[in-house]
Amino acid sequence: MAEREVGETGDTRSACDSTYTSDCPGDTVAPTSPEDESSESPASQQAQDLKSVLVTSVLNLEKLDVDLYRGRHHWVPRSQRLFGGQIIGQALVAAAKSVSDNLYAHSLHCYFVRAGDPKVPVLYQVERTRDGRSFTVRSVKAIQHGQPILICQASFHMLQPSPLQHQFTMPVVPKPEDLLTVEELIHLYLSKPDIGEKSKQGLNKLLANEVPIEIKPINPPHFYRLGAREPKMLFWVRARGYIGEGNMKLHCCVAAYVSDFAFLGTALLPYPNYRAQFTASLDHAMWFHSTFRSDEWMLYECESPWAGGSRGLVQGRLWRRDGVLAASCSQEGVLRVKPVTEPSKL
Repeated sequence: MAEREVGETGDTRSACDSTYTSDCPGDTVAPTSPEDESSESPASQQAQDLKSVLVTSVLNLEKLDVDLYRGRHHWVPRSQRLFGGQIIGQALVAAAKSVSDNLYAHSLHCYFVRAGDPKVPVLYQVERTRDGRSFTVRSVKAIQHGQPILICQASFHMLQPSPLQHQFTMPVVPKPEDLLTVEELIHLYLSKPDIGEKSKQGLNKLLANEVPIEIKPINPPHFYRLGAREPKMLFWVRARGYIGEGNMKLHCCVAAYVSDFAFLGTALLPYPNYRAQFTASLDHAMWFHSTFRSDEWMLYECESPWAGGSRGLVQGRLWRRDGVLAASCSQEGVLRVKPVTEPSKL
């Protein structure tokens, strides 16, 4: 899983910390009554006990003042840089807190303007740009050391029925139950007798890098870049743990986090003879089309229609299991590469 960096100077992604309280984005799930709890199955109750770390930690913000929030804790990947997906997700959390419960996120557009520092909190300053009858716009600045590291525009709207409705067809792929997780695949590769020591060390580092989402690649060679491949990648993805129904704003925030994971790496798939020397997300856009649950398996279809000039463009679609298109994404990033000096033995 390739991690990328926030801003042109090279700091990557991280994640934040919290508890699932009424201070979570927008509309919160109503507490269950004792009668509700007693009617649940043991498995369901156990699932709810295992709250997703994306809820209890990564996407929680501390309110400092009106429209001013702070993210204190970060999930830091192997690169030891802030994870852009978390900053996007937290910015959407901050924006969602400023709109009424009957408004739902339909799009966001972000620019990464500076490198993030994983050692200090991130401040989120919300500007109430417009409150319309059907659409509401919020501008959010993510700030560190007195300067913005990300600028986000998020738009919310009131759900409206329409006779106009169409979508692409979801790709036909194996079910997630029939596939291995990234962790299981790594253990499988590590068991191969001919694996090189350098490759073994790299895989062990990946294994030690705990992430708050589960991933099941459709085609593992695509995921680990064995040979030249079409710039397209598909994998099932979901948040670890339980989030539950009733809070679509929160599921959108989690999906915004998920959407940036391994996304830019799609543009590198046709080039097995090169490895990334420096990668950085420049901008990120997302559109939400339908309701979904981010703690249930969704298919992430990623493709790169263009690369050049040390930049790459990627596009993605998040599909529900029932074939409904839940969200679309797009991102451009810096891609600086160098030749591979030693062939992979994976």
